[in-house]
Amino acid sequence: MEANVPSARSRALAVLRVRSTASAVGLLPAALAVVLVAARATGRLAGDPWPTVTLVVCVVAVLVLLVCGAFAAVVLRASPAVTPTVPLSEAAAPDLYRLVRDLADRMDVPPPSAIALTPDCDSWLEDRSHAAHRRGAARVPGGASGPVGPESAPGAAPVLVIGSPFLWWMRVAELRAVLAPVVAGTGPSAHPDIADARAFVRGLDAAVDVGGRRGLGWIAAPARLLLRLCRTDAAEMERGVAAAASERAQGVDYGLRIVAQEQVGLAYAGWDRLLTRVALPAWRMGRWPAHLDAGVVSALTELSRRDRLAEGFTSRLGERPACDLLEQPGLIDEATSLLAARLFHGGPAEAGPDWSPVDWAAYPEEVVDRKWRTEAARLHAALDALAVPAGRPASPSAPSAPAAPVSSASPAVRPGSQGASGAAGAAGPATLAAADSPSPTADAFAGPTLERVLGYLTDGGGEGAAGEVLAGRITGELAREERAAGPAAGAGKARGADTLPLFPLQPPRSGRDLLADHVTAMVCCAAVDSAGATPGLDWLDGPVLLVGGDRRSDLAPRVLSLVEDGNAEPLRDWLSALGVRTEKPVRLV
Repeated sequence: MEANVPSARSRALAVLRVRSTASAVGLLPAALAVVLVAARATGRLAGDPWPTVTLVVCVVAVLVLLVCGAFAAVVLRASPAVTPTVPLSEAAAPDLYRLVRDLADRMDVPPPSAIALTPDCDSWLEDRSHAAHRRGAARVPGGASGPVGPESAPGAAPVLVIGSPFLWWMRVAELRAVLAPVVAGTGPSAHPDIADARAFVRGLDAAVDVGGRRGLGWIAAPARLLLRLCRTDAAEMERGVAAAASERAQGVDYGLRIVAQEQVGLAYAGWDRLLTRVALPAWRMGRWPAHLDAGVVSALTELSRRDRLAEGFTSRLGERPACDLLEQPGLIDEATSLLAARLFHGGPAEAGPDWSPVDWAAYPEEVVDRKWRTEAARLHAALDALAVPAGRPASPSAPSAPAAPVSSASPAVRPGSQGASGAAGAAGPATLAAADSPSPTADAFAGPTLERVLGYLTDGGGEGAAGEVLAGRITGELAREERAAGPAAGAGKARGADTLPLFPLQPPRSGRDLLADHVTAMVCCAAVDSAGATPGLDWLDGPVLLVGGDRRSDLAPRVLSLVEDGNAEPLRDWLSALGVRTEKPVRLV
């Protein structure tokens, strides 16, 4: 037995003593009532005031027993927190199950009862013997699903939860080295005292959540008190369990584990960039990348090229990847990608008309271009709300006869087309003039043009004062859209508390940042429509503008100069060098 197991057991006994003490306190009035009743029955407490005292104590004892019994029932029956995962049956990953069982045999510990995947860069053991876990299993699209199985039985070994990015980025030997100390934790977890202490703490934690429901607030106070009393011992117990597991795993691939831990850090960095800069823009418009785990390989390979600290890591890619341990990696990747959208953004649990998957090959056209067009339309809607004339001169000295405003929410007006009926139709001749006229005039700026944006931000006030007003409009419009869409903007209506994002990726952004994004989107739309640029995908930075197949990374500082200082000259020079016609109407979504 490892040296740290007795320490963990002693801490577990301390936790159980808190439980025993609480039980004794609850039974104390009943014990006193029994003593009084027995004394009265034998004639030892005859005469006043003992009859009244005995009655009061008996009533108090009954009330205390009822309250304590109800509290104990809540602690025992309350559903512990269920970590949403993708269950992985043995038929779906026989090689992975064999690898894990071999690790358990070498370390002489019980094997995990099952394996599940989580869209995160972490791995752990999770007790799923409670009935609530049978109801919390995720489903694999197009494949086997349902309850994970053996771990649902009371007293079963814990489930091994593996971060899905590890399977795609790590090699088989690296994954084995990383999982060894985790699997070794099943040994201490099987100790009865440690298992009972963990169950007691989980029950208290679940009781605190139950106390948040209407009419059950009284349950939370004693649960929090008991948690405070056993918090230190519970934490030290878990440290002892982890130390014992690490000690037992030292004889298994210890040298390789040091190298594999470097891959854990690299995987976390690439996974975070992929989620926040690539997946999040798609989630916000109701699309979810269907193969995030495959994308993390491309993201980390790109990171290896850019970061000198990661040099040489790509040479490992010739070895067998851990995802080869799965029978159908594509289906598993799709399931974990959908779960990632639910956990980090709050999307629905299943695909639907307003929540559809997107492949990486279609990402630039279906996500990047659509994102830019949507933000450009929102920008022009904000200008419409501010009553900014659609026809705005290119400079303060140019004629400024206002043209009729054109709502950016109207049907798209393509250069050279006759336009639609209504306001858009009235702008048709002006649209044709803008497409053919080499020198801009006031009438040439009718419709959603980049010149309208540049003119407003340049002439609407000094030192970015116009930007403050426009940023406020955009922020308010986004807030209204998010309230209308529910917790997952663009992903359909809310479907209950479980659709809320458990781990939101980004804090609220400032109005200036949102305005810069919208101006950048407008510039990119204009470059695509009039200069032959194309939308693209960078695995680490998300949506990018490609000109001649090369990424243009010099746009951001010029947009910031316009938004923050009202200085459009750097951006105008950039647009001129690229051949973008600012007076030409832009196609909007």
